Amino acid sequence: MKSMNRHRKQRDIPVLNSHAPRLSSVYSPDERVVLFQGDCRTLLRAIPSASVQLVVTSPPYNIGKEYEARIDLDEYVRAQGHVIGECVRVLKNSGSICWETGNYVDKGAIVPLDSILYPVFSGLGLRLRNRIIWHFEHGLHCSRRMSGRYETILWFTKSDDYVFHLDEIRVPQKYPGKKFFKGPRAGQYSCNPLGKNPGDVWTIPNVKSNHVEKTDHPCQFPVELIERLVVALTDPDDWVLDPFLGTGTTIIAALRSGRRGAGAEIMSKYVDLARDRVIASLNGTLPVRPMGRPVFDPKNAGKGLLSAPWLRQKETSGNLLQTCEDYSVAE
Repeated sequence: MKSMNRHRKQRDIPVLNSHAPRLSSVYSPDERVVLFQGDCRTLLRAIPSASVQLVVTSPPYNIGKEYEARIDLDEYVRAQGHVIGECVRVLKNSGSICWETGNYVDKGAIVPLDSILYPVFSGLGLRLRNRIIWHFEHGLHCSRRMSGRYETILWFTKSDDYVFHLDEIRVPQKYPGKKFFKGPRAGQYSCNPLGKNPGDVWTIPNVKSNHVEKTDHPCQFPVELIERLVVALTDPDDWVLDPFLGTGTTIIAALRSGRRGAGAEIMSKYVDLARDRVIASLNGTLPVRPMGRPVFDPKNAGKGLLSAPWLRQKETSGNLLQTCEDYSVAE
């Protein structure tokens, strides 16, 4: 706790206001926020069966980050299976599991983790409702394959009687004035006035160095990605669980939507970050990119960013090929 107080002072994070829920380190049905430091299987054992409405997480990808030891791929799937089995146990019959994954990379070859984890979920009787593609536009640049710019969210339900609030996540119509041009409804507006279904490809900026939510975590969720899942798949006051919590994004998304949030994180420095961020969110001081904001507005970009320097040089030198060779491509 002493190190936490020191960390808060350095970052000038305010303490909880008197009306905010307390942050508990152990699970109880009476709590609203549970931030557990340790193995997620320990937290899961403390949660009663059929008590969680939504499990949403992004597990380690077995690529050797500081919070994971790289292991044989079959062993990785078995370890994931143990956690997934416990998540299914604590899930309500009307609940959902959203498992966000990327690619395992072995000597330059990729293995899509969602494809090798799918049999684990289906073997436990879960139904796949969507394979959501999360598309983003920034990341490492590859030179021997296309640069990776997406990850996947497998959305499973425990039964056919599941919570889904489509109206909560509708997005603006592309052509709101469009009308039926024939048939019995000719001349009437053809669009849903509340907006359209967002579909299964979501373009949401990932958290890189210039993102307002950026922390020291190397693989951080954007709040709006989880918030969309929370409001669509839960009701107010429901429990939302993240077994691999990281910097607390899932709890933040849950609290912002009037839900309860619980999660486990094994690394103490990320627990400290998560605690600070949750406190700041409860006090209304956490910077968060609002859900639904356009990804890019060229009016807000500087003129120097919108005009390619090699094209400007071409206008004066007439040698585009030589100019392009002056720019290196990173792996």
